[in-house]
Amino acid sequence: MSYQLTIEPLDATIEVEEGQTVLDAALRQGIYIPHACGHGLCGTCKVRVSDGEVDHGAANPFALMDFERDEGKTLACCCTLQSDATIEADIDEEPDAEVIPVCDFAATVARIATLTPTIKAIHLQLDKPIHFQAGQYVQLEIPGLGQSRAFSIANAPAEVQASGEIELNVRIVAGGAGTGYLHEKLKAGDRLRLSGPYGRFFVRESAQLPMLFMAGGSGLSSPRAMILDLLGKGCTQPITLVYGQRSRDELYYDAEFRALVQRHPNFTYVAALSHEPEGTDWSGARGFVHEAAKAHFPQGFAGHKAYLCGPPPMIEACIAALMQGRLFERDIYTEKFLSAADAQSARSPLFRRV
Repeated sequence: MSYQLTIEPLDATIEVEEGQTVLDAALRQGIYIPHACGHGLCGTCKVRVSDGEVDHGAANPFALMDFERDEGKTLACCCTLQSDATIEADIDEEPDAEVIPVCDFAATVARIATLTPTIKAIHLQLDKPIHFQAGQYVQLEIPGLGQSRAFSIANAPAEVQASGEIELNVRIVAGGAGTGYLHEKLKAGDRLRLSGPYGRFFVRESAQLPMLFMAGGSGLSSPRAMILDLLGKGCTQPITLVYGQRSRDELYYDAEFRALVQRHPNFTYVAALSHEPEGTDWSGARGFVHEAAKAHFPQGFAGHKAYLCGPPPMIEACIAALMQGRLFERDIYTEKFLSAADAQSARSPLFRRV
């Protein structure tokens, strides 16, 4: 059994299977509804039901309050239809966004490489081609866990098209069942399932402005894919990557970016270490990502498009630094993966999209 769902202001009508969430149905038919946590906790995917009946599902009472339910609001990530319905969603026009339906994929683990003591590169050979924009991510099902985890695709679309492989960079999280399995049990030849692509993190190329990428930890995945994609397509706009890690042994793809600097005069790479011991031969920047960016751009950040990816504290600090340097919300983009544990605590008071 299925129902018809009309999404305004797009005036688009899609089919929603019984028990399928509104968000999943929309994404699988190429319609993007803003969302973040996917657990009914953050409220990012809140929509208004103007006609029809829905089941609110596991919506958290703080993300969807009683008076909002009375007003006809619901969370697209966990609500299901009980009849044909119409919803009103806050959907921004994005001229650079491609319409790519979310699909399911099967994959074989081609190889696993150790990038740092805490980060592994997992290369997955897909059973069918995937089309995505650099910066997007997939949801990877963790065997035996009954749950999926979000990981950005770390290689450029052209490389994926040629090889059929996607690369996922996975940092182990202390006590994390999902990353623990991927680090300790997964091996070459294993079969996995995933879905994607997801996300609204991609380069706004039509703006034709210099680009600043700010990344920390394993948040390098999306910026790496975006930068490789831009340079591979012959982009001539200035591109700067400011990448931060705690110490030199956690700094990965450093040699690759230094080689790109030699081949592309429009690309600048700034690596910053926040906890590198004194007395080592490290001659690069010391401190956090936002500090290194401010030092590199002493005149401020006006006239750039900025793309941020990393842990929430890094995102917060970078947004504050960018705004102090005269770059504002319309020119700042960020990708964030919110788990059930941090969905309510990682939202920035400075920036409505975080």
